[in-house]
Parts: sequence; C-alpha cells; structure tokens
Amino acid sequence: MNKRSRFALIIVVLAVCFAFLWPTVKWYFLTPKEDQALALGSRERIKDYARNMAADDVRYLIDQAKNSSTESLPEKFDAVVKTAEKRYKSAGRELPDTWTASAVLSAFGNEADVMSVAEENYRQDILKIKSTQESAVKLGLDLSGGMSVIIKADLDAAIASAGEAVQDVQSFKDSAMNQALETLSDRIDRFGLSEPVVRRQGEDRIYIEIPGTADSDRINSIISGKGMLSFHMVDQDATTLFKSYYALHPATTFDAEYNLVDQSIIPEDCQVLGVYTKDDYGIDERIDFSAIKKETALEGRHIQSAQVSRDEVGRPTVVFRLDSEGTDIFGKLTTENRGKMLAIVSDGKIKSIATIREPITDGSVQISGFSAEEAENLQTVLRTALLDVPLELENQQVLGASMGGTLIRQGLYALEAGLGAVLIFLLIFYKGAGFNAFVAQFLNMFIMFSVLSAFNLTLTLPSIAGMILTIGMAVDANVVIFERIKEELRLNKSRAAAIAAGFDHAFWAIMDSNITTFIAAIFLSQLGTGPIKGFAVTLAIGVVSSVFTALFVSRLMFDFGTDVMKKEKISISWRIK
Repeated sequence: MNKRSRFALIIVVLAVCFAFLWPTVKWYFLTPKEDQALALGSRERIKDYARNMAADDVRYLIDQAKNSSTESLPEKFDAVVKTAEKRYKSAGRELPDTWTASAVLSAFGNEADVMSVAEENYRQDILKIKSTQESAVKLGLDLSGGMSVIIKADLDAAIASAGEAVQDVQSFKDSAMNQALETLSDRIDRFGLSEPVVRRQGEDRIYIEIPGTADSDRINSIISGKGMLSFHMVDQDATTLFKSYYALHPATTFDAEYNLVDQSIIPEDCQVLGVYTKDDYGIDERIDFSAIKKETALEGRHIQSAQVSRDEVGRPTVVFRLDSEGTDIFGKLTTENRGKMLAIVSDGKIKSIATIREPITDGSVQISGFSAEEAENLQTVLRTALLDVPLELENQQVLGASMGGTLIRQGLYALEAGLGAVLIFLLIFYKGAGFNAFVAQFLNMFIMFSVLSAFNLTLTLPSIAGMILTIGMAVDANVVIFERIKEELRLNKSRAAAIAAGFDHAFWAIMDSNITTFIAAIFLSQLGTGPIKGFAVTLAIGVVSSVFTALFVSRLMFDFGTDVMKKEKISISWRIK
C-alpha cells in the first residue's frame, strides 16, 4: 500500500470512529443530568412526562390569555409558535408583531389541539436524547451502581396449582417462565425503572439487573406482587360522558398520577382506566380510556386454559375455558348483559374490550375481531391467571452509585498510569520513535472506545482490564518493529530503506502473535460468561486496533518525518546516531 492510500485509510478510519464515539461523548459530557434521568426512564414515563409538561404549558397559555398579557412567549413555546405561524399563513391571516398567548391560541381549534403540538415537541426532545443514550457505551453494573437480583420460580407449585390443566409438563414450564419474564418486565417498565435487563437463567431462575440508584424495598414489592386478572363490565354511558369532558379539558382532567381531578365526571361505582395495546417495541401503549364498573364481574382464577384458534372463515380468535364455578358466574353474567361490553383488566390496565353477543353457559368463551398478533397478546394476558408462578427472591446484590463512581475513577487512574508508564519506557529506550508509538497507543484507545460505542457494548471492570492488557500488547508490536529498524540501521541503510525493511520484516511476527491472541479471545468470548466474556471482547477489539495502529499509524508518522520534514536520521536508540 502506497503512502497516500495509507494516509487516506487512516483518515477514513478515524472519521468513522469519531462518528461512532460521538453519541458516547454527547451522552456523558454534553447531556444534563436531569435530561439523562428522563431518557433512562421507561417509554411510559416519557409519555407521562411529555403529557404533564404539555398540560402545564397549556394552562400557562390559558392563564396568560385570560389576563390579556401582551408579553412575548418564552423560548420553550417556539415549537407551538412555529405551528401557529404556519396556520396563520395557510389561513391567509396577518402575522402578529408579537406572539402573545392570545395570538397563539387563536391559531388552534381547541385546547386539545394546542396540547397535542406541545406534547409532541417534548416527546421528540426526550426520544432524541434516549436515542443518543442507546448508541453510547453502556456502563456495567459494577461501574454505574445498581442492583442485580436472581429470582427462583416455583414451577412445581405452579404445576400443582394448575392441576389437570397441565398435559405437557415441559411445555407448561416453558410457558410459565416466559409469562413470568413478561410480567416482571411489564411491571418494572410501568414503575419507571431505568433500562432494566430481565432474562431467563437456567430452567427456573430469572436474572434482573437494574442500573443506577436502586430501592431494594421497591424492587421486592414489584417481584412479590401478583398479576391480578379480572373481568369488569364497561359502563358505556359513563365512558361517553368522560370522553366528552376529556376532549374539552385534556390538560386538567388528570393529575400527575393519572387520577381524576373531578370524580363527579363519572358515577361513584365506576373507575376510569387506560386501554392498552402492544406497540412496535413490545411495550404497553395506552391508546384510549374507558369507564368500567369497580365491582369485579369474574375473577381470573377461574380460567383453566387459553389458546389462539381460528373460526370457520379463518379469522383469529382466542378461546379460553372456565372451571365449573366460573362457568356458572359467566353464564349468568352474559345472559343478563347481552349486547354490552366486557373489559379484561390486568395489573390495572384494560388489555381488551369485547362485546357480549350471546349468553355463554358452557364455560368455553370465544373472543374475535382482531389481528393474529393481537390474538397472541390477548392469549398471553389470559394466561397470567393460569400460569400463576410463585416467585422467590434467591439472591440480591446492591452496588451504590458512589462505589461505582469510585471504581470508574480507579479504572481511569489505572489506564492513565499504564499509558504513562508506557510513554516513559518508550521515550527512554526508543527516544523520538517512542513518541510515534505513544501516539499510536493513544489512537488505539480511541478506536477501542469507538468500537465499543458502535456495537453498543457494555464497559465493565473486566473490560478496562482488557484495555490495560492491550496497552502492553500494543507496545510489544512497536518494540518488534523498532528492533527490526535498528538492525537495518546497523547495516548502514538509509532512513527510508531501514523503515521500509523494518516494517516488512516485522509484519509476520506481529501478525502471528496477534492472530493467536485474537483466536484465544474469540473462544473466551463464546465460551465464557459475565466478566470473562467482557474481558475477552475488549481484548479481541484491542488486538485488531493495536495491529492497525502499529502497522499503519506508526508507519505513517515515520514516513511523514522522511518525506515532509526531510529527516535523514532516526531517533530510535542511544547507541545508533
């Protein structure tokens, strides 16, 4: 490869690495702590934040308009003002000299219209920050602080509770564990806990990792809580009244916890709950509200089985069977409420609403009118009653955020000390050439962090250990090259010839040693778990980047001294002048 190609390749690699590393720099150094806290929350929490902030903005606009304020709106209303300006222009209206609250509100049809624009602006701002965080290097639990929990599922108790409904034991266990995973994930997300890791471990255990400040009592309450599935009648008249009121007062209907501010909107025997469906990310998304009776029409404990089927024309349906007591209750319920709507409620969320078309007295209930994916989701919800798995906290470890910060500082000190020791060694033994190698080392660390960011890998203490080891290994490659160059200089070769011969002769020695290390690192990353895997992945990345910097970056710096600075001698040894 000629010198121009080598230079172009290095520039391209560094540019790409900077693009990969930019989200990490932006997240950890340029994003305020309060914005980080919001972005780390669940999507449900982001939605609530955007709605509450938008509601506050709408209240402010209404108050300012009532007081006939002539002041220009603050900067945070720029998005609303921009939309108002577009609507003025499309309507052929003259733009006001000052955008007051009254001028802005006159551009919108109603309160809900203004709130929609403001909410979308807040939502997009937080989702952009969340996107940056998702592209940044993650800190492991040992660095960020937080809690790791191992939960044991009592599958034997679940099988005993299900009784004769269990036909295939292994299939039942798998379904029960999958249901427990989904239930825990949903609860943790609903409680607004940041970026949790929830995964199955072995046959009957679940591993949960929650970074950041962790409240152990709160986590235990989430884990020990049981998913309550129940059926409630929908009060259609109360729902209509509520929706009419909510359409006119979206900003003042609920408080911050989504409790009705004015309880008189609906009858005393009713409550308003959100209607949820799964979004593209598999997260519960609230799409509507409905007023249901507080009294439980049928408890979920009566469900014996639930499965997805097809009707006579091939449309997806969900069929579930009830026990004898549930059959009697449901038969009476459907007979008395024919034509009315029935809501399926799980963990305080309405998961589905069905219309009672005819009395169902045989205990076999069929629900239809949705897509195959919606049918699968409803089947999962119904199985929360059937697959009631007792969960027991087996192990819990908490690492304080302050301890995580201490470990980060110690890791950085170790890296700095390693780089400093390497620099001193290189300058003492190899003089000016040692500085070239140190620059290559610095770029080596830059490339390693960039790759970690590009693949959304997690930085842990073992990962830092892998980086420190890579520093020593990268020096080894430079030492081999420098010793080869010194041998060529002893043969009285010129600077350019000695450099070219030195790199050529050192190439395969460097490749052989690093390839064997890379193979070992790959096997460790595939066969190891936890800390070993983190160490191996970082080591593998470091091997590749150190070879690149030793053979390309260091060579380019030598060539720069020869061709641009017109140097004839190499500062590489105290014994060679």
